[in-house]
Amino acid sequence: MMMENPVKQKLRNGEKTVGAFLGIYCPELVEMIGYSGFEFIIIDDEHGAFSPRELEHMIRAAENVNLVPIVRVSYDPSGIQKALDRGAKGIQVPMVNSKEEAEQVIRRAKFPPAGQRGAAFITRPARYGLDHGKPYVDAADENVLVIVHIETPEAVERFEEIVGVPGIDLAFIGPTDLSISMGYKEEGASHPEVQKTIRQLHERARKQNIPLGTIVANAAGVRQELEAGTSLVAVVVTSVIMSAFTELVKAESEWK
Repeated sequence: MMMENPVKQKLRNGEKTVGAFLGIYCPELVEMIGYSGFEFIIIDDEHGAFSPRELEHMIRAAENVNLVPIVRVSYDPSGIQKALDRGAKGIQVPMVNSKEEAEQVIRRAKFPPAGQRGAAFITRPARYGLDHGKPYVDAADENVLVIVHIETPEAVERFEEIVGVPGIDLAFIGPTDLSISMGYKEEGASHPEVQKTIRQLHERARKQNIPLGTIVANAAGVRQELEAGTSLVAVVVTSVIMSAFTELVKAESEWK
């Protein structure tokens, strides 16, 4: 049977979780992320360059080191089905701007009667046919973590109706897209109006009893978001790597 989703369980219990966000193909790096102690990995298939086979290898690597694999899917309507059939324990859907779009996410992520996900028991999460029927279907629906992005003024305006759709587990604030869509291309997420909007989303999320997630670049960002009440925080792996590289180059120049 599909293993339980500890990240989803933590969110249900009101606990917080920290993981990594990765958009480059490197199973070895996934293993290092798991060995370091993170709890989940978001594999970025929206902007990242992954073939279906590579996506499966990334998910398999995550499972091998006890990372919960979550896939941020592309805009292709089949993306949710493909990610789940390759073993993703969660899906993260960008640009969800209305109740109707949130309902469409649930239709693609859940089996009937809750949704319209196509059933296939020959896939790897069903152990290639060893798991099947009602036990597998119920376990899959129970354990899949469904995350929607809130990253436009339209999504902010319709926040309550989006997160009120049954089956939505978490709302993920995309600070970069939110700032750009609000018209603050230069200032970015640090703009006072963007920060005000994010604070208001936190207040509205508490009233709706829905956890929030977001993305950060470093340890300071993790600390800040956890203190602000964010339930799921993902650290951008490439930002961490580039920061380490630039620090090394800076140190090298000082040694010369």
